[in-house]
Amino acid sequence: MAIKSAPARLGIVFGDQLNHDAALLHSLGSRDTVLMMEVAQESRHVPSHAQRTALFLSAMRHFADELTKRKHAVRYINLDDAKNTGSFETEIARAVAALKPSEIVCVQPGEWRVLEMLQRVASSTGIALTVLPDDHFLTTPEEFAAWAKDRSALTMEFFYREQRRKLGYLMEGSGKSAKPVGGEWNFDKENRLPFGKGGPSPRPRAPITFKPDKITLAVLAAMKSVLPELPGKSQSFAWPVTRKQALAALDDFITHRLAKFGPFEDAMWTSEPILYHSALSSSLNLKLINPKECCEQAIAAYNAGKAPLQSVEAFIRQLIGWREFMRGVYWLEGATYANRNGLDQRGELPNFYWSGDTDMACMKACVGEVLDTGYGHHIQRLMVTGNFALISGVHPRAVSDWYLGMFVDGIDWVTLPNALGMVMHADKRPGAAKGVTGLVGTKPYAASGKYIQRMSNYCAGCRYDPGERAGEKACPVTVFYWDFLIRTRKQLAGNQRMAMIYKNVDRMTPQVMTQVTVDAALLRKKLGIDGASTRG
Repeated sequence: MAIKSAPARLGIVFGDQLNHDAALLHSLGSRDTVLMMEVAQESRHVPSHAQRTALFLSAMRHFADELTKRKHAVRYINLDDAKNTGSFETEIARAVAALKPSEIVCVQPGEWRVLEMLQRVASSTGIALTVLPDDHFLTTPEEFAAWAKDRSALTMEFFYREQRRKLGYLMEGSGKSAKPVGGEWNFDKENRLPFGKGGPSPRPRAPITFKPDKITLAVLAAMKSVLPELPGKSQSFAWPVTRKQALAALDDFITHRLAKFGPFEDAMWTSEPILYHSALSSSLNLKLINPKECCEQAIAAYNAGKAPLQSVEAFIRQLIGWREFMRGVYWLEGATYANRNGLDQRGELPNFYWSGDTDMACMKACVGEVLDTGYGHHIQRLMVTGNFALISGVHPRAVSDWYLGMFVDGIDWVTLPNALGMVMHADKRPGAAKGVTGLVGTKPYAASGKYIQRMSNYCAGCRYDPGERAGEKACPVTVFYWDFLIRTRKQLAGNQRMAMIYKNVDRMTPQVMTQVTVDAALLRKKLGIDGASTRG
């Protein structure tokens, strides 16, 4: 009697799931097919930076080649294939029609939109859909939900401490008696230093870069044909596109920049877009490398006396604290999370976010670096480009879409809670307790031009004075900062962390308040922010 073979399955691998150790790949048999798709819609549903698109597609093509060498059957749809239908949904339907699989299986995607698309495909085709957990991460959505249950506010610091205990990173002892190495959970008091007038010393060594190979050049050529309208520049593309390159980038950071990362993680300097940062977020988010190996290499450097505790702890906190926390929030809050607008801000994103054409030195520098490379480190995102959008009154969805599309590491699970929650303080839960104005952030990260002056050298070459909020030299960041405090006073009045700040507002005379409000309104009109937004 002939033995009936198991029915073939269709395993879908998306561009942010390039993990050779994923359970999905181990589960696939010789009759199963891996589907990978380059589709134009993914670069258009929000405008995607040319380097972000190139990174995803090149890394996917390299990954598919490696899968083929490992004897996986791969159905790969190139961007410029004549029969490419341009969307995930129609390409999966086309693959189903051609292969007639018994089941569609994939790892949990990084976006609600994609998960809902998969569910629609399964419903329309009548084929079973299995969504496997993403074992790249250290915390499952279910574990995070259990931690978050009954909490009115989600404080990352408390989550981070439990992560340290669970993983044993930088801990002494075990169990409930375990204590953090050095006696402190974090070393922010020793970090967040400015460089001073002389700038970073010694100058940070330039990160390792990777010259585009034939595969990457072919991707760039296809993009020029199919997606010529994408924002940003592609000429300087040098990001890691394989696991081997990503591991080299990790080693480069650990060896040359980790030691000074902690003290200067919030500092900024003209023409130094990376400084002592790792620039590993794109490799992590595509899953070319994983957070455990990053943490363990950093801890090894500390144990070997090659990096101080304050830097290693700060790096690990980004990985097991903020990164896992943001993903937890994303899946906990659901598909409607993106629509929140807790401060009811409705302005348009200024055109200079797409062009870099502005006379504000800080914005020109930070936006210009994003346009050139698709990258900006976290304090540039939070306290320059993000802060300006917050205090000027831009709609939070416009901001979160910009962060998703314009950075090479942009994936919805991480950019949305960072932009909506941290940057725009817009993610207040419906029915939240009195005094709670945000979910991710306990207060708005709003600052005047004086903060940027303290933490960078941008203001030194600017026509505006960060200390002025009136007159020709008034810094737009400073004007908008005070206007933001005035116009959101009622919404933020119950936030205890804002009490001291509002004492400064209370010292302003009615005439000064009126002048700030009028000047800010004129600035919003001049910059194209003030307009009837079509967003919800």
